[in-house]
Amino acid sequence: MRTLLAEVRAAMPFQRPEARSCAGECRGGCAPKLLDYLEGELDAWARRLDAGDVPDFGDLARLEQTSRKIYRALRRNGLVE
Repeated sequence: MRTLLAEVRAAMPFQRPEARSCAGECRGGCAPKLLDYLEGELDAWARRLDAGDVPDFGDLARLEQTSRKIYRALRRNGLVE
């Protein structure tokens, strides 16, 4: 899970200012809202892991699927390649 968290954080444009502000038309979702949601999920899992929680395969699959969907929406908005 920690590896997945690191990979998602590396792939997403959390630090790009243009990804954190509304710039008109959004295709596939509002980038700032999607990034806020995903960042909250990643932070929550980091806290759970630190507290000793052990994820199962379903947890990994859900986070991976959510991350892929958000990545595709960001790609449609031109924020990732």
